[in-house]
Amino acid sequence: MLNHLRGHREESRAIFNGFLTIYLISIFPHPTSACSNGNCQLLDSCSMPTDCGPGLYCGNCPAMGAAQPICTKGQGIEPTSIISGLPFNKYTWLVTHNSFSIVNAPLLNGVQRVTFYNQEDTVTNQLLNGVRGLMLDMYEFEGDVWLCHSLRGQCYNFTAFEPAINTLKEVEAFLSTNPTTIVTIIIEDYVHTPKRLMKLFTDAGLSKYWFPVSKMPRNGGDWPTVNDMVKDNYRLLVFTSIESKEADEGIAYQWRYMVENEPGDPGVIQGSCPNRRESWSLNSKKASLFLQNYFPTFPIEDQACKEHSVGLVELVSTCYKAAGNMMPNFLAVNFYMRSGGQGVFDAIDKMNGQNICGCSTVMACQAGAPVGSCKNMTTPNSNPTTSSNGGSFSGYVQLRSASIVNLPNSFLIYLFHLSLIVMLFL
Repeated sequence: MLNHLRGHREESRAIFNGFLTIYLISIFPHPTSACSNGNCQLLDSCSMPTDCGPGLYCGNCPAMGAAQPICTKGQGIEPTSIISGLPFNKYTWLVTHNSFSIVNAPLLNGVQRVTFYNQEDTVTNQLLNGVRGLMLDMYEFEGDVWLCHSLRGQCYNFTAFEPAINTLKEVEAFLSTNPTTIVTIIIEDYVHTPKRLMKLFTDAGLSKYWFPVSKMPRNGGDWPTVNDMVKDNYRLLVFTSIESKEADEGIAYQWRYMVENEPGDPGVIQGSCPNRRESWSLNSKKASLFLQNYFPTFPIEDQACKEHSVGLVELVSTCYKAAGNMMPNFLAVNFYMRSGGQGVFDAIDKMNGQNICGCSTVMACQAGAPVGSCKNMTTPNSNPTTSSNGGSFSGYVQLRSASIVNLPNSFLIYLFHLSLIVMLFL
């Protein structure tokens, strides 16, 4: 009888071990390619965060049915590192929508936040990874100016993120250590105390980089060249949604200098690119900057990789035509890192390639060559040469620090199922 029980116990252990092995194989990715140790190229299969080369991270896109992680673009190419000296409005720059609305941001006022999130890593990492424009919602709250993702022009303790000066100091630190970089800040402005907003930028140490309104081109004229902007240290462009602040505080009124398509769901409908109500029509010649919004009204992290991989390039083309063959200068997105492999970074590269040299990608541009003289890009899967400082990624899609998307969720599911197996067989 004892031997019979022992045999049954051993059989149960064997069954459990078999189930466990099958389960672990099913949820944890395993190598399917020979590359590793930083040698994997763009779109190569990967299994470890260290498999992919510089500027890439190992991730996947379940929304597109992709179970096997691949090396995915995680950093942008600075277009001015390839061709410099053009007017600022001849380039396209990546913008993060609600840059401050970050998943897992600390609760500084001790109240559980109830709002939507749009990004996953810090503003510093966004800038390091190639983001050059920040959309910030600024409100008066608790006797200060705060960044809030709120409603009806009112910041609440459950919609507040942090004092705006914290983020502005991150921008100052980035500009001070990257002396050839230009950053744009677009403010959804709910600060009504006179001069308070300008004082905020001064207190953050940003006034020394300020591009003066008096030098901004009117009536659709070209901006100064990026080289001249860097030489004069005019490396911070700031726009507000309140028209009176241009005369009162010297902060540029956004829709005097740029046209903009509808944000939210109206801005992601294929074949359509309507202008925002506050903006001139997209094909107006009164403004020389064009902001293209490309994000749904309700941000969903797990869907962002598909949004950035399917339909983005087509909608850029639609907006380009709607704007009278004017390429967007700013492309604003949620969860900018997520894609099925190339995503918004690839779109920005294509936009800059077409705009500054008439090539399919900025990597094919050749300084000093006539427009249309393009390099032969024979290795499309090779890693790009990024000019950023290599920011790390601290969200759920992690740059060089996680192997799959939503690893924390996968691990919790694994623990739950493992506990069920143990209960059944032991």
